[in-house]
Amino acid sequence: MKLVTYDDGKVGRVDGDEIVRLDVPTMRTYFERGGAGETSERMALADATLRAPIVPKKFFHTAGNFREHEEESKRVEWSHEIAPWIVFFQNVDAIIGPDEPIVYPEHLTEELDYELELAVIIGRGGKWFGPEEAMDYVAGYVIFNDITARDIQRREMRSGVFSFCKAIDTFCPLGPWIVTADEIPDPHDLEMTLRVNGETRQTSHSSRMSTTIPEIVSHYSPLGYSAGDVLSTGTVSGVAGFSEDAASLYLRPGDVIEAEIERIGVLRNPVVSWQEAHGEPAPARVRW
Repeated sequence: MKLVTYDDGKVGRVDGDEIVRLDVPTMRTYFERGGAGETSERMALADATLRAPIVPKKFFHTAGNFREHEEESKRVEWSHEIAPWIVFFQNVDAIIGPDEPIVYPEHLTEELDYELELAVIIGRGGKWFGPEEAMDYVAGYVIFNDITARDIQRREMRSGVFSFCKAIDTFCPLGPWIVTADEIPDPHDLEMTLRVNGETRQTSHSSRMSTTIPEIVSHYSPLGYSAGDVLSTGTVSGVAGFSEDAASLYLRPGDVIEAEIERIGVLRNPVVSWQEAHGEPAPARVRW
């Protein structure tokens, strides 16, 4: 089942080329209640404006899980080791949905990058459990594009901690919908591709994770889950910042990103300038 949030915040399920509205006020409520009844309201999927499918209480980041990403960092002598089990939280106010613009904050960064990731939706609250129980807590999957300001990240990583570089307004595209776990029997068997203006930049497979989804879900469980929480599983190789010609690959206003994961779909987002988004020039440049 594909679950969507659409228009002014309605929640529904996709039924062919239509959306059937569900009788809940938010997607988080849907998971908190363990489901929802259907209303008689239907509309064409093509006529709906899809929003970010969910805004969680907690958004857990996993970094360094695809070791191919760490290997590519060595080519350009990235400033710090990308160790597995780097854990941090995302600013949920930065979440946007499909086709919503990523705003390029040119006063903050000159190195805007993309990161294709598979994200997991937690279906019920819980804490302190092992990998053998973890999949009982997984309700579904969604595509996540972990937009990152690399120049800010390098500065942050001097202390070994980073999050500002990924938490700026609009830097957290999610979508286009949540695909429930019953539709994806093996989340470690999914093709993953990211394109910029139609050009493939990232391509990989979810089988290349160094730690599995049950291990990740279990690992974070001491922090406590609420129904509807989201956790990412790390990006794959092919990011602009670890290319030998990074300057030519960083995102710019006018670019269109398509993040695609097999069995889920395509998350599309354009990049726009600060001026286009806000109707005024960007603030004075901030030096990191």
